[in-house]
Amino acid sequence: MSNTIKCPHCDKSFELTDAIRHQIEEEVKSDISKKHHQELEKVRKDAEVKIKSEIEEKKKLEILDLEKQLAEKSEKVEELRENELKLREDRRKLEEKEKELTLEVQRQLDEQRKKIEEEVLGRAVEEHRLKDFENEKKISSLQQQLEEALRKSKVGSQQLQGEILELDIESLLRDAFPSDEIAPVEKGIKGADIRQIVKSPKGFSSGVILWEIKRTKGWTDSWIAKLKEDLRSERANVPVIISTTLPKGLESGFGLLNGVWVVSFTLVLPVATIIRKNLLDVAFEKAVSSHKGGKSEILYDYITSHEFRQQVEAMMEVYREMQDQIAKEKAAYEKIWKMREGQMQRLVSSTANVVGSIQGRVGQTALPIKGLELLDEGH
Repeated sequence: MSNTIKCPHCDKSFELTDAIRHQIEEEVKSDISKKHHQELEKVRKDAEVKIKSEIEEKKKLEILDLEKQLAEKSEKVEELRENELKLREDRRKLEEKEKELTLEVQRQLDEQRKKIEEEVLGRAVEEHRLKDFENEKKISSLQQQLEEALRKSKVGSQQLQGEILELDIESLLRDAFPSDEIAPVEKGIKGADIRQIVKSPKGFSSGVILWEIKRTKGWTDSWIAKLKEDLRSERANVPVIISTTLPKGLESGFGLLNGVWVVSFTLVLPVATIIRKNLLDVAFEKAVSSHKGGKSEILYDYITSHEFRQQVEAMMEVYREMQDQIAKEKAAYEKIWKMREGQMQRLVSSTANVVGSIQGRVGQTALPIKGLELLDEGH
């Protein structure tokens, strides 16, 4: 291998030593590296410029495309916005129409409902009026029936009480005067309640007493006239009204009022006894008398006379005095008996205490007293 090198400028050849050669190689390598680096840098820059240019171009295209797309989208958005506005407006109009339609339908429904309610209310009012009228008729009918039932019940109760009282008076008269004929007047026949035919011991009729029984809360003057008519129609002798309520002026329990005797229930038997005795006395006197006048008229005149009334009042005064005296004596004797009974009980108790005290000290065999054995057994 030749160690010479030729200069390219002067064409001179000179020997190449290792040091020079190494230096030259290093310089060449440096130049080549530098040149290569420059070329690479240039290539890089050219590539960057190209790439940048391509990127910019691409970006421009993309931007243009995006702008185009944006423009298209803007147009579409605007179109969509316009469509949306139109749709909203259409929907609003539709909603308004629906509201108007709903309102109209509601108005019609309300009107129909009002008409139906008025018709139903009218029918209900009419039915209620008819029902009320029917109920009023029923209530009125029921009230009338109730009043009629109460009236019948009251009348029936009064009649029942009156019948019971009549039976009681009949029994009282029959027990007191077994020889007389005591006959009740049948229901439905005009007349007094009880007809008493007074009989003498020999069985002869001595007169007729008519008893009218009244159990009411008030006195009625028309009873007098009615009993007088019964007296004349039955040709009886003495009319008597027995009443729970007496007229004014008869607080004593009996009296003569316009020709009719009026008595309370408590004085029936005494008054009946007195009237009956006078009928028997008058009948006896008339039987032995040669007087030709009418016996019935004379007897009635006497029974209703002031003299007979005074006799009856005197007898009744004696009767009341006897009743009062018996009641006073009974009360006095009961008081005395009660006092003596207490004294006897205290005496027996004191005696038993004394005997018991002695037997307790002396023994059970001391002072055996008859009548106190039970007391000893009790110890």
